[in-house]
Amino acid sequence: MEKLRQITENLKVSETLKLIGVALVGLVIFMLGWMLGTGRFGLHESGQNKGLPANLNYSSVNEVYNDLKLQYNGKLTTTQLLDGLKTGLANAANDPYTEYFNPAQAKQFNDELNGSFSGIGAELGKDSSNNLEIIAPLAGTPAAKAGLQPKDIIAAINGKDTSGLSIDAAVNEIRGPSGSKVTLTVVRGGNQQLTFTITRANITVPSVTYKILSGNIGYMQINQFSDDTSGLAQKAAQAFQQANVKGVILDLRDNPGGLVDAAVNVSSLWLPEGKTIMQEKEGNTVVQTYTATGNDLLHGVPTVVLINAGSASASEITTGALRDNNAAHVIGVKSYGKGVVQQVDNLAGGAELKVTIASWYRPNGQNINHKGITPDQTVQLTAAQIKAGQDPQQDAALSYLQSH
Repeated sequence: MEKLRQITENLKVSETLKLIGVALVGLVIFMLGWMLGTGRFGLHESGQNKGLPANLNYSSVNEVYNDLKLQYNGKLTTTQLLDGLKTGLANAANDPYTEYFNPAQAKQFNDELNGSFSGIGAELGKDSSNNLEIIAPLAGTPAAKAGLQPKDIIAAINGKDTSGLSIDAAVNEIRGPSGSKVTLTVVRGGNQQLTFTITRANITVPSVTYKILSGNIGYMQINQFSDDTSGLAQKAAQAFQQANVKGVILDLRDNPGGLVDAAVNVSSLWLPEGKTIMQEKEGNTVVQTYTATGNDLLHGVPTVVLINAGSASASEITTGALRDNNAAHVIGVKSYGKGVVQQVDNLAGGAELKVTIASWYRPNGQNINHKGITPDQTVQLTAAQIKAGQDPQQDAALSYLQSH
């Protein structure tokens, strides 16, 4: 507990100091983008930010720049400084999901979203105390094989304290060439400190796998919601339909999320056209309602959704949509709790801005941010059971479907 308390306190202090700095240096970016034509945000003005001035006074930023230029004992480049300013502006939102990516980082981000990258295969996030943590290790990756678990707090990367480290910076530290190693020190359960040395690998993970289990039960696992998810999920649904399955298990455990459109399309496999999947809100104002598309191949088929602490974002959208529309029974443990939506905007030169644009709400009106979705039937899955090849959550799903 002492280590965890120290991590939390260090992070809070570091974030406060960082925001003091970025509140100064970040102000210049809007004007620089307008003057130099280097950026395009393409967003309407958020209703919550209408009180901001039309133009920012960034004279204090020039003061910082001049001091760095004259006095810094090291080599600086224009690109480095501009990337730092843009990163600072994104960080000033004090939102772990709003990030600026330079061109190299943008490529890395998109490769991961599309299921192809070199690293350990773990989605990172921040908990409510700003600790760097594992959202979910992707199935079959080095992270999962090494034994990393959702909610593990990453205290150090290769011996370097993660206090104040952004998600993006941590990803950069953990990523590396296939065959190289990275050592993570994690705090599990608040007081257990563990060390993992993991060999990085080239990872290509199809987002959907499926099969038909004994008893004619369809099993569909979605690892993340990517560009290929909608097509692969439809292919699985068609196979289930042709086999006239008696029920379906939709396994969203350790799925960190991904594309909203993919979540909508997957949910639509069960829901009739027009059914509400989710609503996006800015403050208390509904800005968009997502509804089922009408491609409901699995409508009426008894279904169980499996979730755990690593089920986040788009996974929770799908779970909430099916549960609230009485299309599925949910089994497992409480999900991660990410109830905000990000939009990725393309900037000049291959850079990108990933920005939180709204909060999302389940059909029942609930926002699950930092709360998660509580399953209808809570079933634990321990590390010992995983090691022994047991899966009581899937067993519970099979039992439920056999009785319905």
